[in-house]
Amino acid sequence: MFKIRLALKRENFTLDVEIEQRAPGIVALFGRSGCGKTTLINAVAGLLRADSSYIEVDGVVLEDSRANVYVRSENRRIGYVFQEARLFPHLDVTGNLNYGFRRARGVEVRLRFDSVVQLLGLEALLRRRPHQLSGGERQRVALGRALLAQPRVLLLDEPLASLDAARREEVLPYLERLRDELAIPMIYVSHQFEEVLRLATHVVLMSDGRAVTQGTLDAVSLHPALRAIIGADAVGAVLLGTVELADESTGLAAVRVGDNVVNLSLRGVRPGAQVRIQLLARDVILATVRPEGMSVRNVLKGIVSRIAADDPDTDLVHVDLGGPVVLARVTRAASAALALRIGTTVWVLVKSVSIRGHAYVTAPGA
Repeated sequence: MFKIRLALKRENFTLDVEIEQRAPGIVALFGRSGCGKTTLINAVAGLLRADSSYIEVDGVVLEDSRANVYVRSENRRIGYVFQEARLFPHLDVTGNLNYGFRRARGVEVRLRFDSVVQLLGLEALLRRRPHQLSGGERQRVALGRALLAQPRVLLLDEPLASLDAARREEVLPYLERLRDELAIPMIYVSHQFEEVLRLATHVVLMSDGRAVTQGTLDAVSLHPALRAIIGADAVGAVLLGTVELADESTGLAAVRVGDNVVNLSLRGVRPGAQVRIQLLARDVILATVRPEGMSVRNVLKGIVSRIAADDPDTDLVHVDLGGPVVLARVTRAASAALALRIGTTVWVLVKSVSIRGHAYVTAPGA
């Protein structure tokens, strides 16, 4: 769906990135402010010109500096949602949405007005002006306007950055619906890992204008470079599992992950559903004998596959759970006392309430 090679040099900044992602879904560009995320998507949108470039989206070449191909930005069929909604204040929601629809003249209509309104829950807002909307509602309208332009790709530049926590939680489920129900490729810029955890199907970890690593979220979550961006306390493994049992009376779900079953607090899921979960390394306890008589609901059997220095006093222990790998941060003293080595059988202990989980549906066509 995406093939992007960009090289751009400015006085104090160099961008040199190559991204290739063949499956539909959301490609998340993640990194600190100033690492080149917005510069990259502005180049994809045709808002700035790189020194050397190749941009292909959904089989259509938009830019190829070697072949002297350059499609102007207004002809690229790019939907762009910014940090601020940038709605027209003199138009109501219907007028703002129809502006996007008018931009799609001469293009096959795949997304119709009523379906987009329903998808984004805008039915009750159609006659309101932008000043009558909350921040989250304005961003949903901006998403709808971009979708009705029938884009071949949707670019989202930190669309939740200007919202408080409550409004972000309001908008995130709608972004998940876009990922799960539409086949439109999306590039999502963020420096909030929680958003990446909820949304991304492919992650590009960026630093100083370069892609440090990229791949599935579970693979990127184990990469050492992530620690420098999110901090030691936020480091942890991201796992994809399948719900085996969901108990709405207790709010607990049992999720199959590799050779183990993880119990976590998660409502609104059914058996068979795919769930993405995160276990922070700081919340994981290791034991070399199976413990008994504890309130901890998760006692998972695994094998130490790697031990890496985290800082002068702690190690990051990688534990293979039968395919998926979790991380545990332990002191060097504890590691020595347990005689941890590669190949050591251990039990991973983690409280159900410490695990973050989100339903995750594979994108259409994946």
